[in-house]
Amino acid sequence: MLIFGIDTCCMAATAALMDEHKLVAQTVVNHNRTHSQKMMPQIETMFQQAEKEVDEVDLFAAAVGPGSFTGVRIGVATVKALAQAVGKPCVAVSTLEALAFNSTVFDGVICPILDARRNQVYNGLFQGGRELVRLCEDRALGIDQLLEELKHTEEKILFCGDGVPAFRDVIEETLGDQCVFASRMQNLNLAGAVAELALLGHGEQVSCGELVPQYVRLSQAERERMEGKF
Repeated sequence: MLIFGIDTCCMAATAALMDEHKLVAQTVVNHNRTHSQKMMPQIETMFQQAEKEVDEVDLFAAAVGPGSFTGVRIGVATVKALAQAVGKPCVAVSTLEALAFNSTVFDGVICPILDARRNQVYNGLFQGGRELVRLCEDRALGIDQLLEELKHTEEKILFCGDGVPAFRDVIEETLGDQCVFASRMQNLNLAGAVAELALLGHGEQVSCGELVPQYVRLSQAERERMEGKF
């Protein structure tokens, strides 16, 4: 089985090919969020260098959010188009779960955080160890609310994701020695993790038409519309 994975929900634009035995290829560009321009050339080059064709892919996996609304849409739209072209199924993977999967061997609580602006983060909690176990659903909440919740956790807590640079000081101030921070590689969303989660059966297989973004919260425009600002 050959699986194609993609994650454009964060700053990095990344795609990967994986089979049952190995990571065949992976491309990552973590510089400026211009995914609409960079993603397709990256994918074409990756297929060429891996000596694979799109019609050889058996399953297409996309990180469907949460994250940048535009980034989420780009990744989902790319997978929908590729899967439709070759008539193959898709799998929706949580951005946060894929990020946590990079640190599965950590023996404690894994806490991916993505900067959601307005002092909020996108977050999920996972138990690390021999395998990744989800402790709560993906959510958007204030960083202070999250840290207050984590103060009652007795285990070490590993923080990862693009929210770490923005909130590292307040995390350390609140949790002290209880908090641990991921390495640079573990702190990056990687399409290889998306592909492997799909390979392991995380996420239901759906048709390309059924693959949809999971934003977790309303966009700013939708919030302002509900508040009667326009």
